[in-house]
Amino acid sequence: MGLFVIVLMSIATVLLIRNMNKRLRRLPDSFPTPAERERVAEIARLDADLQRSGDPAAGEVEADRSERPGETAEPEVAAGVDGDRGSASDTGPAKG
Repeated sequence: MGLFVIVLMSIATVLLIRNMNKRLRRLPDSFPTPAERERVAEIARLDADLQRSGDPAAGEVEADRSERPGETAEPEVAAGVDGDRGSASDTGPAKG
């Protein structure tokens, strides 16, 4: 019975090693650096903005935004300014 278990474990190990080698061969030689990924993402974002700017409805949205000059900050932004989350001096340890 022990020999049977050892043979099964050996076969499973060989199959796992073969599968892992196949997966490792598929990996690229090097991965892009974070700066390169950010550059590619920025180019994609700019391309998307250019495509949207060609849309006639995009001008109407910009016109709607410019018609409200007295609008204040959004509530989420204003909440951080009002001090609801506390200041930097509140987060430190108490002295004395």
